[in-house]
Amino acid sequence: MNCLETLLIDRKNMRENDMLEKDEIFSKVLRAGRRTYFFDVRATKADDYYITITESKKFTEEDGSFHFKKHKIYLYKEDFAAFSEILEEMTAYVLNHKGEEVISERHQKDFKREYQQETVTEEKPASEKSFTDIDFDDI
Repeated sequence: MNCLETLLIDRKNMRENDMLEKDEIFSKVLRAGRRTYFFDVRATKADDYYITITESKKFTEEDGSFHFKKHKIYLYKEDFAAFSEILEEMTAYVLNHKGEEVISERHQKDFKREYQQETVTEEKPASEKSFTDIDFDDI
């Protein structure tokens, strides 16, 4: 199954789970690795607009099957200005303090090699082993 098929299945499942909500009026999708963000403008019963932001994360099981975990935020017009202001402030803070370069271990090309070099440990002599280092053959 390709990414587009997975995305369409995920979107269909989300719609089936959200039967009480009206269809989207305007939508945008942001795919980001295992995560997909859906930004949707929807209408209330009074025909006013609000935004939903949904994070959908794909999890693959050992047997190859998969499932999605979803988290949704409902954002109403009366909160747009404050939400936007705080989001802008928070993103500026992160970028000003850490820059735009991604430094998490999942994004570092040499993480495994660096990590393995840093965590190489020598075998302790038998006299320094703790009591929990017992081999069943010793019993």
